Amino acid sequence: MAAPSTNPRKFLGRLSLPERNFVADALRTETVGGVLLLVAAVTALIWANSPLRDSYADVSHFHLGPAALGLNLSVQHWAADGLLAVFFFVAGIELKRELVAGDLRDPRAALLPVAAAICGMAVPALVYTLTNVMGDGSLAGWAVPTATDIAFALAVLAVIGTSLPSALRAFLLTLAVVDDLFAILIIAIFFTDRIDFAALGGAVIGLAVFWLLLRKGVRGWYVYVPLALANWGLMYNSGVHATIAGVAMGLMLRCHRHEDEEHSPGEHIEHLVRPLSAGLAVPLFALFSAGVAVSGGALGDVFTRPETLGVVLGLVVGKAVGIFGGTWLTARFTKASLSDDLVWPDVFAIASLAGIGFTVSLLIDELAFQSDLALTDEVKAAVLIGSLIAAVCATALLKIRNAKYRALCETEERDEDLDGIPDIYEQDNPAYHLRMAEIHERKAAEHRRLAEVTGGASEENDGPA
Repeated sequence: MAAPSTNPRKFLGRLSLPERNFVADALRTETVGGVLLLVAAVTALIWANSPLRDSYADVSHFHLGPAALGLNLSVQHWAADGLLAVFFFVAGIELKRELVAGDLRDPRAALLPVAAAICGMAVPALVYTLTNVMGDGSLAGWAVPTATDIAFALAVLAVIGTSLPSALRAFLLTLAVVDDLFAILIIAIFFTDRIDFAALGGAVIGLAVFWLLLRKGVRGWYVYVPLALANWGLMYNSGVHATIAGVAMGLMLRCHRHEDEEHSPGEHIEHLVRPLSAGLAVPLFALFSAGVAVSGGALGDVFTRPETLGVVLGLVVGKAVGIFGGTWLTARFTKASLSDDLVWPDVFAIASLAGIGFTVSLLIDELAFQSDLALTDEVKAAVLIGSLIAAVCATALLKIRNAKYRALCETEERDEDLDGIPDIYEQDNPAYHLRMAEIHERKAAEHRRLAEVTGGASEENDGPA
């Protein structure tokens, strides 16, 4: 019996080809959504600070919806509680897929991103708490700097054009999925003030019906869309944040394929709903949440008021230190080791990039300080400034190693035998080496023929006229 291998497992090593292809597809979608999110946030800031600022407030606070159902909400409220439920529905599907088919399926592989995500939420919360204890501020916003906005982070990567290795990107994606899970738990546990047990019971029954229909194989959007809307309305009226209904329904979808299926129901529905989430729901939320009045005095207050300073320090310092520290400690005390192609400053750069908190941070801000609208806007400004600082720091760190990243990506993409599979994934295949030997021999023969033709032509030219 062969002795077990003592080689340490490589952390951030090369992904398998199917995993790499999946990450590439996910990144393309997330990056486009992040760019739209960035455009919406900038539009909101310009609108709220332009001569048309009154119209921004009028539109944001305009109420619509059936009052008899308890849903006569403002446009801003619809964006936060309604449209973000679509975003969290997609997050639920992503989490389910990671649990059944991704990195979170294997406890050993999941240990690093889970530890990094937990530390990346605990340390910012601790930084915020210490800042406000020393500054005699409000502790209500401790959860604001704990969230990472993956779409915004990937949009920054798209803008700076950094050729990150696929393993680093996959780590960022997995980290963000776990981050979303804990953010959902924080919202459900700490930001539920009152509970209407009748409405909550109705939501639970509705979710049970949703699950049962899925298991029975019932199909048709005309069945699930009305049921999803009813579940959302009941969850909203129960006092539990309505986005929890979206997460619950996303987790119920089956994300593994049967033999006769090309795509699982979860993959299929995610493919249909993700454009709605990334292209409409999240940008509209940003449009009606990021519009805060910015002035010299307001920017100065961000760095002097304990609540806002705690958010900035939590995003910029807490996220980077928490994620990097959690990753390093886990690798230090387990058998995992860093890939030979990367260095620890690369992990720190990704940890800094995770300090871009936007969508969920703004949502938690509105929940934490809903009784103080002025402070809500100031904390929103702190979220924007902290995210901007984190993005600049991460950009600088990533640019330092950009040449190395380009070389790694070129190695990952090289396909000399033109079979559609990068050569790095075939190096252990004898057939690959045989093909490469034939290719090299063919090239050598072409060079010899070219040399013979060129040499013959030279002799003719050197002869007598």
